[in-house]
Amino acid sequence: MPKQVRARVVISGKVQGVFFRAETQRAAKQRNVLGWVRNQSNGSVEALFEGDESAVKAMLEWCWEGSPFSRVQHVDVQWETHIGDLDRFDIFL
Repeated sequence: MPKQVRARVVISGKVQGVFFRAETQRAAKQRNVLGWVRNQSNGSVEALFEGDESAVKAMLEWCWEGSPFSRVQHVDVQWETHIGDLDRFDIFL
């Protein structure tokens, strides 16, 4: 069984108002990654990814590209202990 991991990510740059959250959800579902994504008041986007290590790492790579109209400047990753308490990928406001 593949190693299960959890990563909390903050993406900064032009990432709000450019469908970043919706595209993150689409990318996560394609990779069978669970978690959530939400806008932050400072203009960044925060996400939590949980799943197979290779799939989560693929999501981290995707974050550097983002949605077609986004301009990602930085992706900050914090690895956390895998909990396994998620059953889907949500978009929060």
